[in-house]
Amino acid sequence: MTLLAFWKPYGVVSRFTREAGHACLRDFIPLRDVYPIGRLDADSEGLLLLGDDGALAHALTDPKHAHPRSYWVQVEREPDAAALAALARGVVVQGRRTQPARARSLRGEPSLPARDVPVRFRKSVPSAWIELTLGEGRNRQVRRMTAAVGHPTLRLLRVAIGPLRLLELGLAPGAWRLLSAQEEAALHRSASSARSVAMPRAKSPASRRRDTTR
Repeated sequence: MTLLAFWKPYGVVSRFTREAGHACLRDFIPLRDVYPIGRLDADSEGLLLLGDDGALAHALTDPKHAHPRSYWVQVEREPDAAALAALARGVVVQGRRTQPARARSLRGEPSLPARDVPVRFRKSVPSAWIELTLGEGRNRQVRRMTAAVGHPTLRLLRVAIGPLRLLELGLAPGAWRLLSAQEEAALHRSASSARSVAMPRAKSPASRRRDTTR
């Protein structure tokens, strides 16, 4: 079994075939027979897992398991308590309410490498950082959630998948490494426990769609 962690940079698609105007995973990862576990959109950054274990990939990405993923999100303006509560409670995105989540403000700007393509700021509009932890992965969900509460996303990074935290993996943007035996074991334990406890869920039918958040 092969499992690896990759810091996906901005502008890279989460597959091994190129898309017009974008680099792909093959430009960074020379291994064969590994596949993305979930995905990040080209304009999102951060932790992407790849591997060859289909059962684990299913446990990590199937919405019914609600395996947690955390994101640091730079948004326009400082969200107040009501906006954070709405994100945590669930907001309507494309006609369907999102599952309950965890949302909190970050104190100041996190220490992160600068993005190759600078974030487009409006000088008259301040920005702030929040952390969102989700148990589902609908298409561009984080961006649509923050827009729904009046705080459009400027920059988005996935910083954790279960017990694995991006800044503790010793990676730089564009770098990858195999997971240690201890990290693999922790991920398997997290995936197993998520099947029954994980995040609280609403009563609407679970989507069968795989992780396409961001």
